[in-house]
Amino acid sequence: MKKLAFFVVLILVISVLIFPAVRFKRSETLYAGGGMWAPPSNWNPITPWNAVTGTVGLIYETLYLYDPLKDEMVPWLVEKGEWEGPNVFKIVLRKGLTWSDGKPLTAEDVKFTFELSKKIPEIYYSPLWNWIDRIEMLDERTLVFKFSEARYHEWLYNLYQIPILPKHIWEKKSKDEILNGTNEGAIGSGAYLFETYDQDRMVYLRNENWWATKLLGLKPAPKRIVYLRVLSNNVALGMIMKGELDISNFFLPGVPNLKKYYDIHTWFKDPPYMLSDNTAFLFLNTTKKPMDDPKFRRALAFAIDVEKIVRTVFERQVLPSNPLGFLPIDSWMKYYDEKVVEKYGFKFDPETAKKLLDEAGYKDVDGDGYREAPDGSKIHLKITVPYGWTDWMESIKIIADNFRKIGLNVEAKFPDYGKYWEDLTSGKFDMAINNFGSQLSSTPWTLYNWLFNPEISEYMYNGNFERYKNDELFDLIKKFNLTPMDKTNEAKSIISKIEEIFLKEMPAIPLWYNGLWFQASKSAWTNWPSENNPYAYPCTWGGRWQMGGLMMLTKLKPAK
Repeated sequence: MKKLAFFVVLILVISVLIFPAVRFKRSETLYAGGGMWAPPSNWNPITPWNAVTGTVGLIYETLYLYDPLKDEMVPWLVEKGEWEGPNVFKIVLRKGLTWSDGKPLTAEDVKFTFELSKKIPEIYYSPLWNWIDRIEMLDERTLVFKFSEARYHEWLYNLYQIPILPKHIWEKKSKDEILNGTNEGAIGSGAYLFETYDQDRMVYLRNENWWATKLLGLKPAPKRIVYLRVLSNNVALGMIMKGELDISNFFLPGVPNLKKYYDIHTWFKDPPYMLSDNTAFLFLNTTKKPMDDPKFRRALAFAIDVEKIVRTVFERQVLPSNPLGFLPIDSWMKYYDEKVVEKYGFKFDPETAKKLLDEAGYKDVDGDGYREAPDGSKIHLKITVPYGWTDWMESIKIIADNFRKIGLNVEAKFPDYGKYWEDLTSGKFDMAINNFGSQLSSTPWTLYNWLFNPEISEYMYNGNFERYKNDELFDLIKKFNLTPMDKTNEAKSIISKIEEIFLKEMPAIPLWYNGLWFQASKSAWTNWPSENNPYAYPCTWGGRWQMGGLMMLTKLKPAK
């Protein structure tokens, strides 16, 4: 208890020293953090991975929103969208849409946004033009997309991912400005305006002329959002306890204990406290021995004590993953084949791991306590995660120990992030944990497209870090993508085969669900979403405002 009290006092003192007094009227200002790790310097929606969180979602908007709690696509800039044939998708925009500078938002802006990536193939969503044939504008509110190949799951995902641009501004920009410009003072259609920023914060001002207020009766409660750059989880924890941070999407160690003494709001009142947001996978480099052997890879899956990691490292703020890595959400679990998992799945069972290794010829021949490969060669492997990612660092210590207990010489390594990312993407690692493309979405196609990206090249920035090659699997994932969303039984049949190959081959091992780290203070704002009030997904990370964060802002209430 004394240690806990000292820890609390220390982080409160640190937070006071780092963050100055509030400048804005507290009852009108929302302070948020957890999605900005560098000084704000980019608001370019064409490079969303570099843009300040909120650029997409608060300033720029998408055609649809997606509600992962209900598994619903929510028409947003569009009034409606529908398939008019196997290869034709028609959208009708809402009447009365406007940009924040007062100019109308029309079908010309939408057409321009998509066709810009055809003109400039370096834009991240330009691969759409491999299967979009053309876009026809019928009137100022109506567009028809005609496809040479309708990739239904991929299209659904992009409908709430691609930010729509104002043509009257972006058509004047050079190619370099479009691809590399910072876009300071961004003009969009969203609920908030670019106001100001500093080294430690981005400040958004409510758009009092937002089209959704006029058309839908929606108005965000906070006049301002001050998004803070907080470089320490402990400082963020102190700020939540003091009410200086209203919403935190950080992983905050100690929350389960501190909830007893402070009124810290989480989604669940009890463990796991957090919603499951993405799956942490252990990637096994299939281009290196012995990870090129599926028998060896499957043995590893039985050796990992994920429950211990969940209990000791994450304080039960996360859940162990199922054998497929499927998040416990309707849009994915409706494709989960229990029979396939029962037949080919795995669980923590060190004896089975040892047996599988023995059968595959991995035995301790020289008596040093570690197994050799079937050809007699030594096995010495490394698991890597970035230095400073303390939860993952502690996790791989446990995993390395699990592997040593079944006779494998494995050690945990913590390179800096740059080295970790270089080795992961260039295929120079042995084993590594990553979760960058496993986040919840409208379809498990996004998970498999990331795990098994078929475009294997020198650098793999978009998944398949394990460089696994299986043409049958690649074809099945494509076939699933080409299956209409309403053909559920047909899609289930396809994805069951994908699941079987995955579990037999095990090129990546699902470990646990990283949580949607959500903690909130009720000192300035109330009516936060929760298990008992599940009106919105409470996430402020980049690219997630359109999945619940925006709607949360419209339901918050100032504390009395």
